[in-house]
Amino acid sequence: MLDTLDRPLRDLRISVTDRCNLRCRYCMPKEVYGPRHAFLPRSELLSFEEIARLTRVLAAQGVSKLRLTGGEPLLRRELERLVAMLVGIDGIDDVALTTNGLLLAEKARSLADAGLSRVTVSLDALDDETLRSIGDASISGARVLAGIDAAAAAGLSPIKINMVVRRGFNESCVLAMAEHFRHRPQILRFIEYMDVGSTNGWRSEEVVPAKEILAAIAASWPLEPIAPMYEGEVATRYRYRDGSGEIGVIHSVSQPFCASCTRARLSADGKLFTCLFARRGHDLRALLRDGADDFEIAARTREIWTARRDRYSAERVARAQEIEQEVKIEMSYIGG
Repeated sequence: MLDTLDRPLRDLRISVTDRCNLRCRYCMPKEVYGPRHAFLPRSELLSFEEIARLTRVLAAQGVSKLRLTGGEPLLRRELERLVAMLVGIDGIDDVALTTNGLLLAEKARSLADAGLSRVTVSLDALDDETLRSIGDASISGARVLAGIDAAAAAGLSPIKINMVVRRGFNESCVLAMAEHFRHRPQILRFIEYMDVGSTNGWRSEEVVPAKEILAAIAASWPLEPIAPMYEGEVATRYRYRDGSGEIGVIHSVSQPFCASCTRARLSADGKLFTCLFARRGHDLRALLRDGADDFEIAARTREIWTARRDRYSAERVARAQEIEQEVKIEMSYIGG
């Protein structure tokens, strides 16, 4: 099943909740997501059975990799039950999770026992002061690191650490993060600050380009490029020449990779999105709850994907003025 640019559908990112226990300024700024913000009521969330059914339909159309996201996915009760349901679906080879790590220490073992393959932890600094400034909430770096250790002990591997680098906020923490995770089995990935959604006040001058990040690290510890692990991998990989591990950079602003994007995203309330920077989704929950059979749902998802022509990041510069006027879906709703 190919879109208009001959890109197959292989990866499905599933948001299980729009709620989060942090208020990171680049994702869920407190000014917007304050005490009065109306999150989705439970009745509007897809049930685990509905998520599994949609996954079975999409697996028959080529999806083989799943990632559970949010909001913060570990806030969804009994998430282990969903993991167990998903890993049993024919055609699904990999079920992963992205989390801020605050609840990971208590959840890692049960998630691994349910069949979770691996985990990615968002960690934008090591020191509490910077973390609290970015997350706009009380957060302990030690608590996140304990979650990472628990995931490793549970056998979740590889563990990836995602650091969003934003100029004026945490670019000074790049070397400290690199030094901490050198000689460790976790893979640290640096992500350029992206203009996801419309509420985070994104400005291009706050983007720290991947080249700048790599140059800073290489000045202390020489690097060399290594081949991607699979076609369409979003991170460009490098290893330390002294053999002390690897890092990755995700450069969707300075070097867009739209041409190889094979991802669709399912929101917590059942809308299918064909791009992280989308303005609208396609309602699959209505089909499920109105009694559509699997053939009808498969036909609709095929119609959506084969019409796909998204290449937002590649068009960011050429369409800058037009894009500024667009209202995009927020990352906390669609998943990262």
